[in-house]
Amino acid sequence: MTLSSKIAVVLFGISAGAALGGQDLFSFVPDGGRTLLGRLMSDGLDAAGLAQATATPASAQDWADRLAKDALPGSATLDEWQRQTLADYLAYAGPLADPANLPPDGRDLALAQCQSCHIITVVVTQDRPREAWLGTLAKPSHVEVPMTPAERGQLADYLVVNGGIPIDDVPVELRAGGASY
Repeated sequence: MTLSSKIAVVLFGISAGAALGGQDLFSFVPDGGRTLLGRLMSDGLDAAGLAQATATPASAQDWADRLAKDALPGSATLDEWQRQTLADYLAYAGPLADPANLPPDGRDLALAQCQSCHIITVVVTQDRPREAWLGTLAKPSHVEVPMTPAERGQLADYLVVNGGIPIDDVPVELRAGGASY
């Protein structure tokens, strides 16, 4: 199954839950850069402005500095974690000419890839440094997960910023379980 297919399955599951009167079961997992960027787009950032702002690649730190100064309209209103999440995403996503076709972000990768073996709680409740995440992703049990090295880095960066979610913030339905191997 391709990454796009896995993301579609996850998003279908979320929307199906909403259609059944339920809420997004994964709403406790912080938004990723794609979602945060989409929010800025709905608040007035236009496609031309996005393309111009992202035309030149920049590091996550450069993006974080720029976002704190409202380099993308509305970005200064994001909290520190959201700005860092968006900065990491923009550093990986590179030039973005088509806002209708944004690449997956760290949240997308966690929901699509990690859940193929784990309940999402196993991943997002861990508070680990980047090197530890990359070490896990390099282990034999994880090297078969179909991700590029850049996606692995993006997932690690997302989890460093957004991981460590307290178990009490996780829906009860998702507290049990663990790895399936």
